[in-house]
Amino acid sequence: MKAFQQNLAKLEAADTQVLGVSMDSPFANHAFAQQIGVAFPLLGDTSGEVTRRYGLLEKLDLEGIPVETARRATFLIDKSGKITEEQVDDKAVDPTQIVAACERQKLKR
Repeated sequence: MKAFQQNLAKLEAADTQVLGVSMDSPFANHAFAQQIGVAFPLLGDTSGEVTRRYGLLEKLDLEGIPVETARRATFLIDKSGKITEEQVDDKAVDPTQIVAACERQKLKR
């Protein structure tokens, strides 16, 4: 998230809206955003519906306790709702490819 915050000006200059989504509550997201200095909105998918729809729900077994969590992912979704770029797991941490894709999209217009 911090890496996306560091690139926020570039993303916004490319006419990109940055949103974070997690399965945490809005209150937890707000506290987390303040703690790490993130200025873009963090949305709470507490039911996991969005996480499931994007195929990112991960079921873990923690010492016999079933836990559902979200895999880390970054999606670039165009204005028509089509996913044009996707990065999952470790690749989702580095925004370099997404920033470049946003800048390319801006040049096409």
